[in-house]
Order: sequence, then structure tokens, then C-alpha cells
Amino acid sequence: MLRRQLLVAGMAAAGASMLSSASAAAARPDASARIVGALYEPEPSEPTSLQQLKASLTSARAQFTAARYRQLGDFLPGLLGSAQATREALSGRSRQEAHGCVARAWVLATELALKAHSDVAWPAADRALAAAQASGDPVVHGEAARVLAITMRRSGRPAAAVDLLRRTADSLSQDRNDVSWAVAATLLMTSAYTAACGQRRSDALDLMSGAADAVCRVISARFRPSTPLFTVDATSTQVDLYWIGVHTALGTPDEGVPYAARIAPGQLPTTERRARYGTDCARMWHHLGDHRKTFASLRFTEQVASEEVRRPALRALTADLLYAPVTVAGVREFAARTGVS
Repeated sequence: MLRRQLLVAGMAAAGASMLSSASAAAARPDASARIVGALYEPEPSEPTSLQQLKASLTSARAQFTAARYRQLGDFLPGLLGSAQATREALSGRSRQEAHGCVARAWVLATELALKAHSDVAWPAADRALAAAQASGDPVVHGEAARVLAITMRRSGRPAAAVDLLRRTADSLSQDRNDVSWAVAATLLMTSAYTAACGQRRSDALDLMSGAADAVCRVISARFRPSTPLFTVDATSTQVDLYWIGVHTALGTPDEGVPYAARIAPGQLPTTERRARYGTDCARMWHHLGDHRKTFASLRFTEQVASEEVRRPALRALTADLLYAPVTVAGVREFAARTGVS
């Protein structure tokens, strides 16, 4: 019932924004657009082996972490169709594993929709969570809860999102599995940023402190996963990155500067996370009124991941620079390259 209520509320909230953004969407191809077909008119697909399905999922994850969003958008419909057909052909433990693969494919679909600020994130996150629950895998459940909570925050429900993340993190923390601890740490980071966006300063700071403690626990256990966590890693550098976003959201961007200064972008494990560093620094400097450093951060993001600066949020930030009272050399050319008029 809760999932249904959240889904309906999210689609209603998103509907209001669809009209105002219709002309922009028409002018700008959306990498997440093909997810609509996967949701409501899936391509006929044949089942495959679990081994092949997991290999395809690994390829899709690599496209996301490399910030190749258009390529991922082309790849996902086939992966989702194949994953769901494979699940239907299996039973028992194999079917549970396939549920986990379906969930992770929908997690990636949600991540892609969130990058584009698309309302498709709601039904994608709902399907991710349903498949994750059926898989019985607490780690996959945590990954699905994280993207659903981000979708809830984007739709104006930050308090409910924080509650969901806290409950899920607490559950994972009870598990003796090191991977569960790591996923719990990422959920606490996400919940801290969500609380900050809701201007709940005390909660945001407490949750970030809890996330830092959880990461220390993972590090002290000398946890070394055979494969990285699905989209966000539990490392001290990741904690620093989240501190930047938390302080910017709380309206204290100056407190984020020391965290930004001690991050070497090369320490971040993926292109997508390095681009996020550039994005968060751009927002931080923008709030501090430093236009030149804002632009330098946007240029860094473009160099790392050219598709990232074409996201709606960064296009809006570029537009602010374009019409700022202070002229920054190169902004007009950058705006033209990224489709900001």
C-alpha cells in the first residue's frame, strides 16, 4: 500500500513539471526516454542464462559509472526485457537470483531517470523495490531503497525518504555481512543529504557522523569486495564528497570548502563519481558567489564526463553564470556547447 501511495503521489507531482519542461525536453533528447517503452511496451525477449544476465548487468553498470548515459539508455530496454524473461523462466533459488538482477537493472534505470530529472524515476524505482523484496537479498533491497528515497526527495517528500533510508540502514547494520555494512553506510550518506535538503540541520549532521562511523567500521574490518558496490562506494573520500553537498544544501557552503580541498578527484573510483565531485564543487562555489571557481568546476566536470554537464541541473547552473553580472571568459562558448541558450 505504501509503495502504491508513493508511486501515485510521485507521478502526480511529476506531472506538474512535465508541462513547464515540455519544450526543453523536445529540444533535448533524453537518455532515459526509452525506459518508458521498457515499462509499458517491453520488447519481446528471450530468457538467457543467469551467468549471461549477470554479465550484461555488469556491462550496464560500467556504462553508468563511466557516465555514458546515452549508451546506457540504448542498452537498458534489452537488458530489462531479458532479465524479466529470464526470471519468469526460473524457479527456486535461481529465480530469487534473477529477481536480484531485475532489481539492479531497474536501479540503473532509476539512476538514469534521476540524472535527467525525469518522472520515469517513480515507476522505475517502484519496480526496483518490488523485485528487490522478492529477491530476499538485503543488499539489493538497500540499493533499491536508496534510489526510491532519492525519487521521494525530488518529489518533495524528504522526511519520508529519510525515514525509509534510516530503517533500511538499521536493518542492514544488524547483518554480519561486510557488504551489508557498506551499503548501510551509503544509505546514511544519502539520508544525510536528504535531511539537509529538507533543512533538518541537526538530523543531517548526525546522519553524516553516523555515515563516517559506519565507513570507519567497514575500513577497520578490512572489507575488500570482490566487485565494487553497485553505484556508490563506502569510503572516506565518499564521505568527504557528501559533506560538500550536505553543507551546500544547509546553506553553509563555506563549511564544505575544506572537504573539497582534501579530495583528490583521482581517489574517486568512477567517472560518474568524479563528475559528481565537479558538480558539487560547482554548486558550492555558486552559493559562495565565486563565478570563476564555479565555471572552473563545470569545466572540470565537462572534461571528466561531457554528458554530465548537459543534465538539467547543470544547464540551469550554466544559465545562471551566463546572465551573472560578472563576465567570466569562456562561459558563452561553454553554454553553446552544452545547449544553454
